[in-house]
Amino acid sequence: MQYQQGFLISRHSRDVRGTTEMVFWVQTDGGPAKLVIQGERPIFFLPEIDQQSAVNLLDQENITHYTKPLDLHTFSHTKVVGVYFNTLNACQRATRLLQSQGFDPFESDIRLTDRYLMERFICGGMLFTGDKSDKHGFTEYRNVKLKAAEYQRPLSRVSLDIECSEKGILYSVGLDSEMDSRVIMIGDPKEQDERPEWIEWVPSESALLQALCLWFHTYDPDVVVGWSVIDFDFRLLVKRAAYHRIPLTLGRGREKAHWRDSSKGRQGFITIPGRVVIDGIDALKTATYSFSSWSLESVSQQMLGEGKAIDNPHDRMASINRMFAEDKAALAKYNLQDCVLVNRIFDSTHLLEFFIQRSRLTGIELDRVGGSVAAFTNLYLPRLHRAGYVAPTLASENWIASPGGYVMDSKPGLYQSVVVLDYKSLYPSIIKTFLIDPLGLIEGLKADIETKTVPGFRGGIFHRNKHFLPALIEDLWQARDEAKRQGEKAFSQAIKIIMNSFYGVLGSSGCRFFDHRLASSITMRGHEIMKITRRLIEEKGYEVIYGDTDSTFVSFGRAFSQPEADKVGRELAEYINQWWVEHLSNDYQLASALEIEYETHYQQFLMPTIRGQDTGSKKRYAGLIERDGQKEIIFKGLETVRTDWTPLAQDFQKSLYAKVFDGQDIDEYVRQLVDDTLNGKYNDKLVYRKRLRRKLDEYQKNVPPHVRAARRADEINQKLGRQLQYQNGGWIEYLITIHGPEPKEALESPIDYQHYVDKQLKPIADGILPFIGKDFATLSLPQLGLF
Repeated sequence: MQYQQGFLISRHSRDVRGTTEMVFWVQTDGGPAKLVIQGERPIFFLPEIDQQSAVNLLDQENITHYTKPLDLHTFSHTKVVGVYFNTLNACQRATRLLQSQGFDPFESDIRLTDRYLMERFICGGMLFTGDKSDKHGFTEYRNVKLKAAEYQRPLSRVSLDIECSEKGILYSVGLDSEMDSRVIMIGDPKEQDERPEWIEWVPSESALLQALCLWFHTYDPDVVVGWSVIDFDFRLLVKRAAYHRIPLTLGRGREKAHWRDSSKGRQGFITIPGRVVIDGIDALKTATYSFSSWSLESVSQQMLGEGKAIDNPHDRMASINRMFAEDKAALAKYNLQDCVLVNRIFDSTHLLEFFIQRSRLTGIELDRVGGSVAAFTNLYLPRLHRAGYVAPTLASENWIASPGGYVMDSKPGLYQSVVVLDYKSLYPSIIKTFLIDPLGLIEGLKADIETKTVPGFRGGIFHRNKHFLPALIEDLWQARDEAKRQGEKAFSQAIKIIMNSFYGVLGSSGCRFFDHRLASSITMRGHEIMKITRRLIEEKGYEVIYGDTDSTFVSFGRAFSQPEADKVGRELAEYINQWWVEHLSNDYQLASALEIEYETHYQQFLMPTIRGQDTGSKKRYAGLIERDGQKEIIFKGLETVRTDWTPLAQDFQKSLYAKVFDGQDIDEYVRQLVDDTLNGKYNDKLVYRKRLRRKLDEYQKNVPPHVRAARRADEINQKLGRQLQYQNGGWIEYLITIHGPEPKEALESPIDYQHYVDKQLKPIADGILPFIGKDFATLSLPQLGLF
């Protein structure tokens, strides 16, 4: 039996003629292949004591099934039976029926394709064999057998973007890929002054949709990317295809794209057989990127230093309509530029590589947004079955919160020479060291010999030998170290996110393995570790001024040179690590995976107070570091890095802190800045930008300034006959005037400059000036003449 290698692109299942059919599309060295498996039975599990009652119910409803005794138990050590069905529909009907009658079908929510793959430990790469038949553009295999394999290959990608009227009538579709880049544009080329070869002209909207399908059949991409590409571009493409009664055959094998809305209707999902669609915004969030604004203009400016030609929504719509009417070639350039920008963002961040590596590590779908719980389930569930257990059902109603990360009370002040010691992957190392694991908890609680267990917190006890999570952490840890050595940034980042998600998953009510004893045994152990770390440092004669989750801030009490600070920082880290090795070995008979590292030396460091109080703040500080001979101020949690402060305040904070850290006199600088602000020299820096997190009409009792500005903006839009812009959320830019907040695009009143002095400049200055014996109120007084 000859096996071939493939990498999984998409997975689907359905009922066909009284049985199930699973289809796995894979990419191989010889091109795309469609793997078809029929007859796999959906299953869930029931406690053996409920078997007869449940069977009677299913028989009454004529739901065909059969049961089988299994050597599996629930977490409460109750024996279960497997309940099998011929079709997905029968399994779903049975689940709903039994749940309505108070039964608990375990693992009934595991999808057929996911269970099939995870039980074979297939994560992206696979070996397959079956009965082969050549099709147009792909190879089909039936009677397929699969098994796991280490295999990956580059996937082809196209960036897609549409342009349309405000009523959703298509104008053009842009497509940018290494295979072919073009814009399919509605229009008559004979009427155009400019007719670039990369524009494909079509006579109508229906012809545009047909040309788009043909492009996909011709160039056959594995992955489609874009910006809001699912909820905007594909939602509209599906809608327009339905209007024209044209099958949107974008899938491989000329299969139709399928659209479905979420249960709440706020989000849509597109399925294209043989391909995956990855939205740029969701992808960046999944890879833990963060931006103040997620518009393509803002992200591309920040990442690439380049943006869209027009970004104001009213200008944009008017310009698009004008270009479509008068200069279609210009519209095509604009359309294609958006596609190119998205591709460049994916290239610069290695996003597609990140998703491929994540799939290789966990087996979850390439296009899965978030996916931490799914990744954990894929990795853990098959191992749990082999240990003789079925997974529990979600039980969010019994959710008990666990303590968060340890945050120490800070000691406010302006310091010289502060070093930061940081535990490397603290929560994963706690899991690995103290053997924290769902199975370990269940087995630990029933162990009758204390030497077989490790104590946790809140009643948690963990078995020393029966567990999986510590070994999974170790495998991922080694893989990440190797990825770092090989310079594989996307692979290293994927591993880091997966490892760090394990605590969050175990502490989430959305995970079937949640138990507050698991999450608490991680976070409360972290508290203990951080307190002991502080004690060890202070015993060496240094002052700990702050601690946060896994980081400890140490003041040396005087200025140290960089080499001096590096030496002491490394010595402290080595001492603490060795202390943990000896302590855990002697007191717990455990091998320590805890590793604290010397991370940063701040030559100057500010720990501010809470505004208006003497108490030290938390998660807010600033410090001056030197890298490669260049000085840089790092801000954490302060106004400079917060989007709800104006550019004026942010620029003031950067300049003021730089001057204070450098020992410069700041009196004249502060006084002049206040004068210039009051005299209108910084009007371009007075704009607030804030997000509307709810629909505009949902703000009733408390109406904050940005909501008032948004309401005013839409009142003006309505008067001008323009589309309302802020009714369903979004971002608003506004200024404070003498008559209150007004939208930036429709400013009617004089600016209230005193507001900006009192509410933007003063709080910034008050955060640092008291530590150098200065007072903003005094400095901001106007200069008085002698006569």
